[in-house]
Amino acid sequence: MKKLSYSEVRQLFLDFMKDRGHAIVPSAPIVPEDDPTMLFVAAGMVPLVPYLMGEPHPEGSRIADSQRCLRTVDIDEVGNTTHCTAFEMLGNWSLNDYFKKEAIEMTVEFYTKNLGISIDHIYASVFGGDEKAPRDEVSISVWKEVFKAHGIDAKVGPGQRIQLYIDKCWWELDAGGPCGPCSEFFYDTGKEPCGPDCHINCDCRKFIELGNNVFMEYLKKDSTYSPLGRHNVDFGGGLERCVMLSQQKNSYFETDIYKPIFDRVGSLATTANLTSQRIVTDHIKAATWIVLDGVVPGRTERGYVLRRLIRRAVRHARQLGIEKPFTRQVGEVAITQFGTIYPQLIERKDHILQIIEEEELKFQKTLAGGLKKFESLLTQKGKLTGEDAFYLYETYGFPVEITQELLAERGVTLDIQEFESAFASHQELSRTAAKGFFKGGLADTSDMSKRYHTATHLLHEALRRVLGDGIRQKGSNINPERLRFDFSFDRRMTEDEIAEVETIVNEQIQNALPVTVTEMLTDKALELVPEAMFAEKYGDKVNVYSIGDPDKPFSREICRGPHVGNTSELGTFKITKQENVGSGVKRIKAVLS
Repeated sequence: MKKLSYSEVRQLFLDFMKDRGHAIVPSAPIVPEDDPTMLFVAAGMVPLVPYLMGEPHPEGSRIADSQRCLRTVDIDEVGNTTHCTAFEMLGNWSLNDYFKKEAIEMTVEFYTKNLGISIDHIYASVFGGDEKAPRDEVSISVWKEVFKAHGIDAKVGPGQRIQLYIDKCWWELDAGGPCGPCSEFFYDTGKEPCGPDCHINCDCRKFIELGNNVFMEYLKKDSTYSPLGRHNVDFGGGLERCVMLSQQKNSYFETDIYKPIFDRVGSLATTANLTSQRIVTDHIKAATWIVLDGVVPGRTERGYVLRRLIRRAVRHARQLGIEKPFTRQVGEVAITQFGTIYPQLIERKDHILQIIEEEELKFQKTLAGGLKKFESLLTQKGKLTGEDAFYLYETYGFPVEITQELLAERGVTLDIQEFESAFASHQELSRTAAKGFFKGGLADTSDMSKRYHTATHLLHEALRRVLGDGIRQKGSNINPERLRFDFSFDRRMTEDEIAEVETIVNEQIQNALPVTVTEMLTDKALELVPEAMFAEKYGDKVNVYSIGDPDKPFSREICRGPHVGNTSELGTFKITKQENVGSGVKRIKAVLS
């Protein structure tokens, strides 16, 4: 196996796919655009969903990228060797172009020839068939041919080179749409099997999943499945896993992806704690990526996730003996580490570090409040229950280890099992809630959501005209009931300003302005829309939506849709609420009636 840096692995993949006719597109932000069903981009395919649904991609039918992703469902597992929140996923897609044979052969060629992984260590899984669809005989046949070309007589069945699964080898969205069988491939580490029933998806980690090809050839509608009439391929492979194997490390945090950050945390520590050092490393890296994409710490949704990551990092820094502010120092290393790949991190460095440090300092005060509450509870009760300890942990971010130490100094013991029981109950609720956010995976495209999507364009332009050209969109969230729009501004709007914005928007609705879309080269589009949000995410071509006369429109924005055809379809626009969501960021909620 070749020993490669993480930047070399990434570039090898992109160059390999480019040589095979794929257009290389930049990573989209990890905050999904106008998708209320998903907190963050949790897989590389998320930004491609509209194109997997049939919308033509501006770059053609073969696409590849390395997508920044963030998953928080297993946040409590971070600290071991292979769990992380922020990561990159290598991906390539065929949009009704090549299919199973070419996809599997391409995948094997990259991992064996470019990364130097021996075919002797590769195993595959294939869909075994059920009432939805028959066994994937085509993928089985392709894998047999691939192995045969390397002198391996591959058998199908338990313990064999090709193993059959049903649920693990089927991909679909809960909301319906294109779906189909998967074919994963695994690396055999050479470890002894955990027992006679050991298999490639076993938790013993004898086998490590390297990637997965999803073959979309069916359509799910109202719980029924029918032929799609076209075919897509969606490949995803974790960059961290490839690098860990290439560099022959036992942990993500030993690779050159994390080591500079990990070492900086270690240099600040006065106490050794490997788990806490990994958690601080991971969480500060993740926080820099989240703030980059316009999120600020808050009490709900994405803001809450960001706040939790920063505060969890602060708690574990205390376990390392780090008492003074540290997030700026660690965050600076994390930004430098990925700045050459994502230069926008360098461009927004000061803002990112300021947001993270402000939350750290705020939480240090919260911890002080936890100490006061601890003393109060102990004075009242004479002892603390496990539920009390969890209350301190959840409400004040007060580490249970500190609670134990303080109680021990007073000759009092804590029922840690009672604490763990309360913690487990909370964890299950958190997982359920997180799954609720991730189950949809597809932006709502109802007529009402299209109306709200179009209304955000009018609102954005109206805000610029009333508050000044310096206004910049920081995020939006749309569902069939309302729109939410975040923008840069340093104070609350006055009642007169709100009324003026409403008037401007409603005038454009009454003027019955046409909504038109033009596909153009990105450089040309950015000349027309220089203030475009997250300009770095675009490929070579984009869609530009104009509201009004295309030559002199009221509003012009780079966007992916969907929109109504005329503003007369919108109804009456009304701002219902304005909020402060962070330093220099304001939020508007509005409805159409």
